[in-house]
Amino acid sequence: MKPQIGIVFLVLATLIAMGTAAAHLSCIYLGPQCYAAQMAPAQIIESAINGTYLAPIGTLLVSGIFVVLGLYALSAAGFTGKLINKLPLVNYAIYTIATLCIIRGMLPLQLWLRQPEKVSDVVFYVGIVWLFTGLLYLFGYRLCGKKRITNN
Repeated sequence: MKPQIGIVFLVLATLIAMGTAAAHLSCIYLGPQCYAAQMAPAQIIESAINGTYLAPIGTLLVSGIFVVLGLYALSAAGFTGKLINKLPLVNYAIYTIATLCIIRGMLPLQLWLRQPEKVSDVVFYVGIVWLFTGLLYLFGYRLCGKKRITNN
């Protein structure tokens, strides 16, 4: 039963990562307001307003990173051969992704505990989502146990 729960956790992590990639990609179509709503840096918003290539190229790169994160979760869940090829260094990648997501999630939460006026609701909830996502990666991979891929 534990491996199935781990697979569900990793599939949820995949959905969050792929959803994040799709949300970022939507900015290319929706324009500067979307970049602003997603709290993009000022240079990116300015690029979208001016129609330069920085915003779309940066968006494609960031979205690509999130797609890779999702693919690693699928690979760790054992979906290799069915959906994707076996990815290299899954063990290291999953622990690195989990650690970075947990840190990303904890940063706004710890600031909110110390100085709540400096953290908007959106930043707070995004932090919770990334903390949750990091825990999905970590516990999902751990629960997969012997079934997980160890190609290190």
